[in-house]
Amino acid sequence: MKRILMALALLAIALPLRAQQAAETAQPAAQPPQAAAGGQSEKLGAGDAVRVTVFGQPDLGTEARISDKGMVSLPLIGDTKIGGMSSAAAASHIAAELKRGQYLKNPQVTVATTAVRSRQVSVLGQIARPGRYVLEDAKPQLSDVIAAAGGTVAGAAEQVSVIRNGQTQKVDGLSKSFELQAGDTVVVEKGPVFYIYGEVTRAGAYPLPANLTVMQAITLGGGITPRGSDRRLKMRRLGADGKVVESDAGLQDTVKADDVIFVKEALF
Repeated sequence: MKRILMALALLAIALPLRAQQAAETAQPAAQPPQAAAGGQSEKLGAGDAVRVTVFGQPDLGTEARISDKGMVSLPLIGDTKIGGMSSAAAASHIAAELKRGQYLKNPQVTVATTAVRSRQVSVLGQIARPGRYVLEDAKPQLSDVIAAAGGTVAGAAEQVSVIRNGQTQKVDGLSKSFELQAGDTVVVEKGPVFYIYGEVTRAGAYPLPANLTVMQAITLGGGITPRGSDRRLKMRRLGADGKVVESDAGLQDTVKADDVIFVKEALF
């Protein structure tokens, strides 16, 4: 009997202790969210749309677009600059302003990005749809942005110019490893061409592939007409002094950018 009474007494002591421990464990779940914004590290910029939420104060929440000066208009505190901050830093800044103005004692604020417009690049030149494009991915590839712009048009150069912070660099337009950054300008230039005239089927200007020979150039021009001769070929090329130099051309000579090939009539 004594053993039963002692067991009941121990049980009576243990139950309140367990209940207290369970309550302490569950306590953090009831706390309001921290004044951070989802841990986002990307900086906010002009044109981005954000949703500002104040815990327990629905009237103080708002959705706004960041102005060119990096400002958003918020209830009570008015125009507030958050451009250049991360979402977490912006949330902390807004909370500090609400506390400084004595509107709330311990405001809990979150800032979430609802639309990204600041991370944009410009795509210009020999492109199907020139314009500004948003960098949707965390690591945007040059080739993906060119594809989003409809790809290059006929006669475009294989290498493109990427202008970043005033510096220009040449990059292969199909590169899968070159990452663009916000504010970059991509310029797709016209590719090199050569010209062929005279006794060829289709005279005119043609894109210049690498290591093109005169024979291959004639083939691109539809071949020599019955009146022409592959022994009477002339090449006009711009010299180092800026003057055009004309010389005889052989079928295996390499064609350079802006060369003019002239196929003359055969001598009978």
